[in-house]
Amino acid sequence: MITVGMNYEVLEGKEQPFEKKFALVLEAMAADAGHKKTNLYKDVFQNRSYLIVSEWHSREAFDTFVRSEAFQKVTDWGKEHILASRPKHEVYGDEPAAPVSGGCPVDH
Repeated sequence: MITVGMNYEVLEGKEQPFEKKFALVLEAMAADAGHKKTNLYKDVFQNRSYLIVSEWHSREAFDTFVRSEAFQKVTDWGKEHILASRPKHEVYGDEPAAPVSGGCPVDH
């Protein structure tokens, strides 16, 4: 199993649209057999900062999902109109760390 931490900062006033779109991402994840569970956390001190913590059965399952058409359909919306900066993702788990495929950067 691996855990992926995905940090997002959204534009001011875009918190609610981000949260609504996250629900669509969650639906797409739930339909994937490699997905275990995901939670969305909001920073109580910086209302525009979010952390998504997602558990996957394997790194391969996560990489396959982020390259999928289902993922692209629910994430392309935010690049220009919702996000204030590029997301920062980190992978934790019992598998060796490697760059995340499909355009999700990993900070080490």
